[in-house]
Amino acid sequence: MRFREALAQPGLAAIAEFKRRSPSAGDLRPEADAAATARAYETAGAAAMSILVDERFGGTWGDLRAARASAGLPLLAKGFFSSEADLRTAREAGADAVLLILRDLADTEAAELMRAAESLGLDALVEVHDAAELDRAVQLGADPIGINARDLSTFAIDRRAQLDLVAQSHKVTEGRVIVAESGIGTRAQGAAAELAGADAILVGTVLMRAPDPARKLAELSSRPLVKVCGLTRQEDVDVAVEAGADLLGFILVNASPRKAPQVLPVPDEVLSVAVFVGEPEVTGADLVQLYERADGRVRGRDGVLLREGEEVARVVDLPWEEHDEQHLDRAAAAEGRIVLAGRLGPENVRAAIEAVQPWAVDAASRLEREPGIKDHARVRAFVAAAK
Repeated sequence: MRFREALAQPGLAAIAEFKRRSPSAGDLRPEADAAATARAYETAGAAAMSILVDERFGGTWGDLRAARASAGLPLLAKGFFSSEADLRTAREAGADAVLLILRDLADTEAAELMRAAESLGLDALVEVHDAAELDRAVQLGADPIGINARDLSTFAIDRRAQLDLVAQSHKVTEGRVIVAESGIGTRAQGAAAELAGADAILVGTVLMRAPDPARKLAELSSRPLVKVCGLTRQEDVDVAVEAGADLLGFILVNASPRKAPQVLPVPDEVLSVAVFVGEPEVTGADLVQLYERADGRVRGRDGVLLREGEEVARVVDLPWEEHDEQHLDRAAAAEGRIVLAGRLGPENVRAAIEAVQPWAVDAASRLEREPGIKDHARVRAFVAAAK
């Protein structure tokens, strides 16, 4: 399977990177073996592997050749390429794709290299960092396009700017593959890129720093995400984060027994979700979970998950304070990204996941010792069971 094709498969693809050091982070894994890492990444489910061949990253062309000899997944040669000779070397070493960084290339140079890559049977991942470079990539017909959260001049990472560019690119490059690069170290951060419109994420430093890079890759790619909802106290937020929850929900509905005073502070490695009925309000939360109004009830049955006002997932829930024997069957038949909710707890979430295969699971009332007050042991048990 070609590089671009591998990234275009359903779901969020992961490009796992191999590098021994980084100019911004220093030594990461100086003794790492490219062949063994390639085999481990392939087993862990990587869609493709990125290999730094530049000596500034502790890389060589020999690393690419070793990975090619030991694994069958598509390989991206990553360096600062500026000539057709560079691309020929990459092809001869076993690359399926090459990185072209628009910051370092004029449009005429980039176009020539893209044509050269195509003639050699290579895909070209064209990397951009800002809106002007994205516009250039679009005009050049680049596909796939990589959007790097890291400014290569300062090494600073701006994930918010990256997500905005991913969302912008998703609207103007229909059918093209978009890759979010750098700044992704947790499942929630990967999900944020996915919901903004990325088809794939490229992850490097966090993998190479991990005790077991392949295990870390599998963790980042795994689903479902875990949402703990109905949070009203910072101490409960902190426990949910420590337990490994990916999404934290704050109900901002006056009639709810779990009404939060506001969207409480959450760390960067998770996503906040503001829950509303009827009409959402501006809160600064990463996402909004919105239910319809229902006469005589706190909320309607099902909801939607919104990012910047656009639907990105469906919430399949139970009717307010009612049971439905067909709930899991109905959820399993639903299409698209599904957030499964409705009286989930540590005792039943695993069976629910096996029955539905949702994108995320959501629990609130069954994690409490009283409405709005979480039972910390049950929060930990739920997250562990869901994962």
